[in-house]
Amino acid sequence: MRQAYAHDAVVVLDPGGDPGAPGGAITVALCGYWDHPPPCPLAPHHTAATPEGDAVLVRVLFAADPADEPRVRALIDHALGGGTATGPDGTTTTWTLRTATPSDVRTDEAGQAARLVTG
Repeated sequence: MRQAYAHDAVVVLDPGGDPGAPGGAITVALCGYWDHPPPCPLAPHHTAATPEGDAVLVRVLFAADPADEPRVRALIDHALGGGTATGPDGTTTTWTLRTATPSDVRTDEAGQAARLVTG
């Protein structure tokens, strides 16, 4: 049975970069393509990107079977560590991964986490 998990990262975008690009890279890593019909095949997920100074805080909520959790986290880390994504308009954004770490699902995310688990 799926459970909800969270993963936090900090990336530093190159000048002019799209703050949503790291989330797109995560979607490609988990789903094979940035724009696909639901459901996500491995781990339904939601990615939030919050600019903060020269960095972007990336927070991923995802639902996975416990046995798949390490694989999902590894795919997220690999996508972010790759440091590049090309968006649907053909623009490439590059970044440097500063940190990436597992996190706990926050109380205010309970509703979103439940939707990911059931969806």
